[in-house]
Amino acid sequence: MGVDISSYVVQLSGDLNDKAYEASDALGRIGSIEVVSSMINLLTNNNPESRFMAARTLGLIEDNSTALEPLLEAINNKGNSNQAGDLMMALEGFDLSNKYVEIFKLYLFGSFKVSLLAKELLDFKEFDINARVLKKAKKHWNHYCNNIKQDEAFQLKKGEVEELLDDLSRYLDNYC
Repeated sequence: MGVDISSYVVQLSGDLNDKAYEASDALGRIGSIEVVSSMINLLTNNNPESRFMAARTLGLIEDNSTALEPLLEAINNKGNSNQAGDLMMALEGFDLSNKYVEIFKLYLFGSFKVSLLAKELLDFKEFDINARVLKKAKKHWNHYCNNIKQDEAFQLKKGEVEELLDDLSRYLDNYC
């Protein structure tokens, strides 16, 4: 017989109280398919605090792979632009090994906070890199270069991106 998660989910829906983090932690420990499904549904809740707590909870769950796409959709949702950085923090708890290009795009095109968190993920998470991933990353970089003001901020990002892409190229040349 499973644990009744409904009372915890209710605590994360709508107006949150001081027990919200405890409910999130409890749901993260339970980590059932039902919890994952409930948190995916909360990612579209009208209350931004509920969306944040849903993302946080998903990041705590060990078997959360089915929630990765919905979380990335929530991060990329224009309606969540003020909260995308907060939602990004939950990605630390996910296996992103097949998501290099998606994280790279967030680094390029995201807000300051999203870009900063994406860079951290690119620097410290493990990714499956192959020639196709490198080609797609270069394509997005070229798109970015052609659609952004070439100012001092661009020059800083250019240095970082060229170093990232050079590292990927060397990795592929040496290990693949």
